[in-house]
Amino acid sequence: MRWAVVVFPGSNCDRDAEQAIRLVTGDPVDLVWHDAADLSAYDAIVLPGGFSYGDYLRAGAIARFSPVVSAIAREAERGKPVLGICNGFQILTEAGLLPGALLHNEHLQFRCEVAALRVETNDSPFTRLYERGEVIRIPIAHGEGRFHAEPGVLEALRREDRVAFRYVDNPNGSADDIAGILSARRNVLGLMPHPERAVIEWMGSEDGIRMFQSIRAHVEEGLTHA
Repeated sequence: MRWAVVVFPGSNCDRDAEQAIRLVTGDPVDLVWHDAADLSAYDAIVLPGGFSYGDYLRAGAIARFSPVVSAIAREAERGKPVLGICNGFQILTEAGLLPGALLHNEHLQFRCEVAALRVETNDSPFTRLYERGEVIRIPIAHGEGRFHAEPGVLEALRREDRVAFRYVDNPNGSADDIAGILSARRNVLGLMPHPERAVIEWMGSEDGIRMFQSIRAHVEEGLTHA
């Protein structure tokens, strides 16, 4: 399989994501500039962390107008897995591919630490190799990571088992302790923590490995049955 890591002006975690995917899967990974209009050659798409367009207006608010976002939406509609990490999550919400919004942290501080997350569902291409209820350790690094959504949206996320991860100790004031959510079709995941920074022992955690392995297993299974 082949991965695309999308690069926006201001992305700064694209190389981290590329190297993590190569290390974990051995698959080819391309860094794709934000003006790309066609991502049909790729089996999985990652929107990395960073500060796209300097986070002017709002985090992700300008990046959502990049040509590549329309291409991402087309591939998501075709069922391909799309993973948005940190700023990638913010872009996905701004583009309407995921509900809700990411606001300034409740305490107005930038938080950079390893966070404990509880896996709330393993019924997705991203979490299938985790155990439901398992607590994993994944780093966070954000100032605008507080998930917000209207009560009806939060209820739908709970009812449809679309909360992928919750914080054990909420670091930013996110509604319902949410750290990551799934789209209605379950093939788009946005999360504020950085799984690409948890793939080697010296990083302090290797709990991000199974996220990339899960995506690969999902895609390979689909290709086998195609």
